[in-house]
Amino acid sequence: MYRELLIFAFVNIYKNIVQAKKENKKLLAVLIDPEKIEINTIPAFFEKVHQSITTHIFVGGSTDIHNQTEKVVSAIKQVTHLPVLLFPGDVSQITNKADGILFLSLLSGRNPEYLIEQQIKAVPVLKNTDLEIISTGYLLIDGAKETATQKVSNTKPISQNNQELILHTALAGELLGQKLMYLEAGSGAKIPVETAIITTVKNNVSIPLIVGGGIRSKHQLENAFSAGADLVVIGTAFENDARFFEQLKK
Repeated sequence: MYRELLIFAFVNIYKNIVQAKKENKKLLAVLIDPEKIEINTIPAFFEKVHQSITTHIFVGGSTDIHNQTEKVVSAIKQVTHLPVLLFPGDVSQITNKADGILFLSLLSGRNPEYLIEQQIKAVPVLKNTDLEIISTGYLLIDGAKETATQKVSNTKPISQNNQELILHTALAGELLGQKLMYLEAGSGAKIPVETAIITTVKNNVSIPLIVGGGIRSKHQLENAFSAGADLVVIGTAFENDARFFEQLKK
């Protein structure tokens, strides 16, 4: 019965995100990079996760050289009730062990491989899964550091000084039918996405807004929420110091 309830809840991951947006309930996702976590540390890590305000788990990275994604997702699913969403760098990181997938299109870049080619390659795999597929417009914003996403995708981030381009790109994504918009400063970014940019995009798009990259403190998290982020993603800060969870207890 418990498993059936979980399945019912996870079938509507996107619906729940939209409802949280309507009710102004802020969401927090912990991003886990399969290349940066040891399987045997997952149970202890999630004890901290469950004591925090975390609502979602994202799994993925720009690369997964040792093909650890499925093993990591399987281990996570054994210890958490939270919805687990894939945040894949490419088609090789798709596994049916998760609950859903952010079907990303790198709108800020002009490399067709990450605008549409990887998505086409993913179709035969996705057809044989039960994953909830959520189309997501992905904008890489300059966080004052060259990121893995930038290297792998061979695209340049949008300057934070060019708010108009950021806004027009986000709006183009929404008009194309994207269900979520993701502003990402990149893993390990020195500076997060500016609050003015978050607010501008928030005030002009109707779909839920995700913000990530460079958020290393409760103050920065609260700033992102106050600026208009519906869901904030934190990864590197937890990788570097799991004590950060202490600041985010329920």
